[in-house]
Amino acid sequence: MRRAAGAVALAAVLTLAACSKKEAAAPAPRPVVAVAVQADGNGMPATSLPGEVQSRYSTPLSFRVGGKIIERRVRLGDAVKSGQIVALLDPADAQKNAASAQAQLEAAEHGLVFAKQQLDRDQVQAKENLIAPAQLEQTTNAYASALAQRDQAAQQAALAKNQLQYTTLVAAHAGVITAEQADTGQNVSAGQAVYNLAWSGDIDVLCDVPESALAGFALGQSANVTLAALPGRKFTARVRELSPAADPQSRTWRARLTLDNPGPDVRLGMTADVAPLASSQANGAARQNGFVTLPVTALFHEGREPAVWVVRNTDNALELRRVTVTRYTERTVVIGEGLKDGERVVLQGVHTVTAGEKVRVIAPLHPEDFAS
Repeated sequence: MRRAAGAVALAAVLTLAACSKKEAAAPAPRPVVAVAVQADGNGMPATSLPGEVQSRYSTPLSFRVGGKIIERRVRLGDAVKSGQIVALLDPADAQKNAASAQAQLEAAEHGLVFAKQQLDRDQVQAKENLIAPAQLEQTTNAYASALAQRDQAAQQAALAKNQLQYTTLVAAHAGVITAEQADTGQNVSAGQAVYNLAWSGDIDVLCDVPESALAGFALGQSANVTLAALPGRKFTARVRELSPAADPQSRTWRARLTLDNPGPDVRLGMTADVAPLASSQANGAARQNGFVTLPVTALFHEGREPAVWVVRNTDNALELRRVTVTRYTERTVVIGEGLKDGERVVLQGVHTVTAGEKVRVIAPLHPEDFAS
């Protein structure tokens, strides 16, 4: 009886231990910060792209010869006129070369005059049979050589004169100095940039277009442009140039839009928002209501494609969902496709969870930080 009672007690203990191990093996769902997403209701931020105001033409100013800079006459931000002198090189060597070439030209001209006089005398004497034909041939050859030497010396003198002129840097177009790349006293080589000149005239807005917004940036397409420095004002622009191929790193296309009547208060380097008219008109309200704004902490990647973690309503398990990002900002991303209203998206800790994992959704500590 004692043995039977001990066996029963031992079996009971083992059963309880097995039950406790089984219950301990089932982990509690991990808490994750997630919210149910809703469409923005305003599609303009999703279809607008950040840009920068730049001059249509911007070229470096450089000397065509090397030398030492002895004077700079303009500074960063100065407006220059076409033909204005902006910098000077030390002209001493160029002046000596020009003087040497001019002296060689004068010597060649004197030699040509002497050769011509000798040829004229020999031609007269040859008619009277006073000299042999061979002597006339030698005199003719000497004159032709003197003529060629004079022409060569003339070209060398013209080249030396040009070299002397190249020690003066002149602005070929009116514009604004946007960069200084060499200083007084510095030795520069031929072609080395000294200034960067933004031409006066047409003003462009540069922006990088993602594939999802590419249809609204066809050549000749109009767009609305707003500038952060000029609130309340709206400008119109037209797509002038679109890169034929995407940047291999950002996978975006560089677009240039020319502003219509920008005005003097539009300054180079201002930040802009570009919204193509065709995109906003063609998409309509239904398309505008399909965009969702999320914090950047919610963005994950599946391979090279952007994705987010979605909490399934049926079993509270995680699902990695590919999405289309239409715009990146400093703190948020705008999702164009891949999410529906009411779906719960993980906002934090996206690199610590796995697909199919059971989770427990908790609200963010500061909901206003994650509001669209």
